Amino acid sequence: MSDYQPPLPTPETVEETAAPPPGEPKPDPLRSVYTSSFGEILKQTGVSLVVSTYQAGKVILVRYDPETDTVNTHFRAFAKPMGIAVDATRLTVGGTNTVWYYRNMPAVARKLEPAGKHDAAYLPRRIHVTGDIDIHEMAWSADGELWLVNTRFGCLCTLDADHSFYPRWRPPFITQLAPEDRCHLNGLAMLNGRPQFVTALGETDTRGGWRENKANGGLLMEVPTRATLLRGLSMPHSPRWYDNKLWFLESGEGSIALADVRHGAWRTVAQLPGFTRGLDFYGPLAFIGLSQVRESATFSGIPLVERLEERTCGVWVVDLRDGRTLGFLRFEEGVQEIFAVQVLPGVRFPEMLEWNDDRLKHSYVLPDDALREVPEEMRD
Repeated sequence: MSDYQPPLPTPETVEETAAPPPGEPKPDPLRSVYTSSFGEILKQTGVSLVVSTYQAGKVILVRYDPETDTVNTHFRAFAKPMGIAVDATRLTVGGTNTVWYYRNMPAVARKLEPAGKHDAAYLPRRIHVTGDIDIHEMAWSADGELWLVNTRFGCLCTLDADHSFYPRWRPPFITQLAPEDRCHLNGLAMLNGRPQFVTALGETDTRGGWRENKANGGLLMEVPTRATLLRGLSMPHSPRWYDNKLWFLESGEGSIALADVRHGAWRTVAQLPGFTRGLDFYGPLAFIGLSQVRESATFSGIPLVERLEERTCGVWVVDLRDGRTLGFLRFEEGVQEIFAVQVLPGVRFPEMLEWNDDRLKHSYVLPDDALREVPEEMRD
């Protein structure tokens, strides 16, 4: 962990959007409010966030704007975006049946208006069509492979140019490779650049079988050994190995938890006012996605719904050392569910170009040996 000491939130520092006077247009349905401490955290850490919401069909860049001293939420439209995988140069978005690949081009960022404001520009590179496999979490491995949680087929998979997907691993209780969402495999944690832990909502081998015991039928498994480490979880998501500890979100409880795999137990670190899903870290801070969750058969009967009549959607910042909430960004209307939350370390104000952006016509990425053949005044 870093030595970053986050500012403490105060109740009166929520930046609200005032309601419009009668007769004026309604406010943006994608509007949000945030604590001033949330903006201060982004400012002091020098990070930004990438957030996906499949319900609203958006990928959101959450950025601190020094010119206005505000938190800026920048929306890009996608078809049901869910999993997000990032590394030093790549940003990848997974949807129901598509994976979109982007690459950071700092030279393009330097040319964006206003000059000097953007420090990253993610340009679309290619698309892979998987078919409807209900992609959940994704991660890049140490050897450059993109691993996906293929929820519909109940497996982990990778991609190649010739196939929709390439199955690589599945739980031992899943007996067939069938598009039936038998256990709702959903979360993936990497360790030393390899898949290490996964979460699922049930130890079941029938079509949608996990739904019968969703309130406490969830489990956490180890990939290499195929062993089940924890049982009895309430809709777990987002396992992560961080600071030599195994964290996960017990979404049905609205909490972040720390696993004690040696004793088959876990400890709740913080309980939050929403369905927790989407998790990343910076120093002692956890950035956690919260969803309102709908009153539907999928979410009925879980502890969170029984505990809270009204749930919240947004991104909460929690101090891992004591479980305190240090700040939050809360969506007010158009965004009700969050799936992925990813920190972009060292990136303060990124841009994400859309596929029809005219600037793509004149932005080229060439190998170094080819770039040396380009006239010097045309480079960069």
